[in-house]
Amino acid sequence: METNIYHSDLAIHPGEFLEEVLEDMGMSQVELSNRIGRPAQAINEIIKGKKSITSKTALELEDVLKVPAHIWTGLESEYQIVKAKAEEVQQMQEETKLLVNFPYADLVKLGFVKTTRKAIEKVNELKRFFSVAKLEQIEHVKAYQPAFRVSNHNDISYEAIATWIQAGRLKAKEIKTAPFDKNKLKALLPEIKKIMNLQDINDSIDSICNLLASCGVAFVVLPHFKKTKVNGATFTIESENKAVILMTIRGGYSDIFWFSLFHEIGHIILHQKREIFLENGYSDPALQKQEDEANQFARDFLIPKEDFKIFTEKNVFNKQSIVSFAKRLEIKPSIVIGRLMHEKIITYNDYKLSSLRDQYKWAQ
Repeated sequence: METNIYHSDLAIHPGEFLEEVLEDMGMSQVELSNRIGRPAQAINEIIKGKKSITSKTALELEDVLKVPAHIWTGLESEYQIVKAKAEEVQQMQEETKLLVNFPYADLVKLGFVKTTRKAIEKVNELKRFFSVAKLEQIEHVKAYQPAFRVSNHNDISYEAIATWIQAGRLKAKEIKTAPFDKNKLKALLPEIKKIMNLQDINDSIDSICNLLASCGVAFVVLPHFKKTKVNGATFTIESENKAVILMTIRGGYSDIFWFSLFHEIGHIILHQKREIFLENGYSDPALQKQEDEANQFARDFLIPKEDFKIFTEKNVFNKQSIVSFAKRLEIKPSIVIGRLMHEKIITYNDYKLSSLRDQYKWAQ
């Protein structure tokens, strides 16, 4: 008797095979039930696909019908898998309505997912990207939860922010770093600060990557994802004893880039908690407090409080004074401009001064 198992996309219950075997042997369901000591109704339910074949039943069928037990359990397993796959496809079909929340095109550009026009394939690609069984589970995964704690802003997608975090995490895993060393990071801060004066921002980024990697920090720069409105994030990959600074190239303003960088470094130095910090608004007062502390760290490191006080008290804010002040602190003039604008000492509409606020061109 042929007992090979053929894989199929159709969910065929092993009861159909049992019925064929009984017909070939000329054995009735009642006789089989008497031989294995089971009610005839139980045999009938197996044949009709209403009851599964357990390992015990498989052994009993082997004794009576001489068909090996592994054939019965294999058929049962195959049936359950095919059935589960069909249910999964149905579930993914329902999840296609969630695709609007994810920046799929951005992930395609970066090579994280494949190009496809089929919605159900996009769902499958996103499940693989996030390593989740259902897209709705993303919110419940610790690594992505901070994205869903960001205060409500217009035109943002929490799923898009989670996507950005995961893209950064995957990129960070590719970067080789030394074990994380906070003291070494502190010691390197002046050297990192000097890098901002390099002519080409892409050279600066390469230098930052090398310096940070030497003290156990993976530095990742990603394009801005639609509906994220996030400039930076900090988290750890504990299994690799590695901290991660993730930044976007949104806008390209040099002052925002450097402030965001030292903001994220501030989180690493100031905050011990194994948390993902997103440079964005939080409704949680405790998280907002940590954001404020990281902001203060970046402000005071780039422009020391006493220096800023002396400079602003002179009340002379022209190109010459700003460039001179920046040169003395070994920072870009745009840092000074950005600080003055943030403190509302000058306005964003001051075009004569805002020309010092340069924008970077990135090699993507």
